[in-house]
Amino acid sequence: MGILTWTWILVGITFALYIGIAIWARAGSSKEFYVAGGGVPPILNGMATAADWMSAASFISLAGIVSFGGYDGSVYLMGWTGGYVLLALLLAPYLRKFGKFTVPDFIGDRYYSNIARIVAVIAALIVSFTYVAGQMRGVGIVFSRYLEVSIDNGVYIGMAIVLFYAVLGGMKGITYTQVAQYCVLIFAFMVPAIFISIQMTGNPIPQIGFGAAGEDGVYLLDKLDGLHAQLGFSEYTSGGKSMMDVFAITLALMAGTAGLPHVIVRFFTVPKVRDARKSAGWALLFIAILYTTVPAVAVFARVNLIETVSEQKYAELPEWFANWEKTGLLGFDDKNKDGKIQYNANSATNELTIDRDIMVLANPEIAKLPNWVIALVGAGGLAAALSTAAGLLLVIASSISHDLFKKILMPTISEKGELIAARASAAVAVVIAGYFGINPPGFVAAVVALAFGLAAASFFPAIVLGIFDKRMNKEGAIAGMVIGLALMLFYMLKFKFGIFDGGKTAVAGLKSSWWFGISPEGFGTIAMVVNFVISVVISRITAAPPENVQDIVENIRIPSGAGEASAH
Repeated sequence: MGILTWTWILVGITFALYIGIAIWARAGSSKEFYVAGGGVPPILNGMATAADWMSAASFISLAGIVSFGGYDGSVYLMGWTGGYVLLALLLAPYLRKFGKFTVPDFIGDRYYSNIARIVAVIAALIVSFTYVAGQMRGVGIVFSRYLEVSIDNGVYIGMAIVLFYAVLGGMKGITYTQVAQYCVLIFAFMVPAIFISIQMTGNPIPQIGFGAAGEDGVYLLDKLDGLHAQLGFSEYTSGGKSMMDVFAITLALMAGTAGLPHVIVRFFTVPKVRDARKSAGWALLFIAILYTTVPAVAVFARVNLIETVSEQKYAELPEWFANWEKTGLLGFDDKNKDGKIQYNANSATNELTIDRDIMVLANPEIAKLPNWVIALVGAGGLAAALSTAAGLLLVIASSISHDLFKKILMPTISEKGELIAARASAAVAVVIAGYFGINPPGFVAAVVALAFGLAAASFFPAIVLGIFDKRMNKEGAIAGMVIGLALMLFYMLKFKFGIFDGGKTAVAGLKSSWWFGISPEGFGTIAMVVNFVISVVISRITAAPPENVQDIVENIRIPSGAGEASAH
């Protein structure tokens, strides 16, 4: 059977599974819609968290970044993995004990202020919409290649699927769907990695294979450094980023992880605080399986790509090249009219353009793996993108219906009314997410990195200080969040999109004009530090929080009786 037939079969089976689970686990109350009734077992919550966490950026784009950036791309691995450890150890158990549905709910109650709640809602919406844009783009890319539709139509199909199971099932439906999606995505990522590792090095363990020697006796990393040298690229195993930028991006991704509302809410779905810790451990194990494999996949894909296309006659290239050309994500411009592909670091002579988001998806085709494996990767990419998109849409829906309507605008709204508002909010959010998926601000992982920077700049200081600083008050938290978020937005819009100078900065990519030599992806670190400083200073020169709030802060750090905490 061909790739298209296999894709229809595998995608059809997985989508039927997701929709069936959504119908079986549909939410009947606001508590089930927001936190799955608070009764998800730790191991299942760990799988769901891993699926929620490992988005299209992890599955589709991360290996592409590492493949093209080499050592520099490793900052994403370090930041995202380290961030999850930070979240699991520093924040998750305390937030679970506080017992709220959402991050804006925590901030609104901890800082005894509806203004703080509104600021948190705005931050959650900005972060979530920035993040979900990358997911919908990932869905469009997968559909465009494997189902042979346009990227725009692929986004529309993804919107319809997410809308169905997110709106119907809420967190309860999403949780059990994400368990299935984790199984699909990890199987889809590992199977081709194992195949290619055996093919290139004879070792079935990719993590060991990419550091081993091939049939010619040359270590893969040495071979890749040699290929890069021939083509004028910098050494794969050495970095070009400044140490300051590497540090800033890593810290921004770590703090952003610990401030992401769609990940934090997962810890509200377990029965007890000790279960939050257990599910964090399980999630870390499930995440590590993919993240430790990414560097291997990146090396395999890069070596295969260069050896397959460089100096090859265009007319004799295998079918996969033409298939990806149709999507517009791969292109050949025969500048010297010799019919051969010149692929090198010189923009004047380079004839090949490659969207880094295709590396994982195209890798099995380049390696000539069986058609069912190629189709499986497509199904895995969809599972990764849809699982995170659903989690983000739930954050958007709950921020509007619970934190805005229920807590501020319509306190007397009924349970049924709140559920209707949540579903309507999710429906509107899907439409907006689809628009950003069709008109993305960059490749998948870059967009997602900006979302992490926004989360670090806004939520992380407010959550950390809210847990560990009794003296932290509403004035400090509000000022810190507003200034941190505004600073990150300004920097992102100026240096990523050129909003304030007619696009000159963004188009030229003028690194010399970056503040402190830090890229937009890393600037969340600076904005976060500013947030911390402003929050602490203002809280010390204004009135202390009420005694009952200080007592709450004391209580959430005490482990005794933690199992009794419950959402309300």
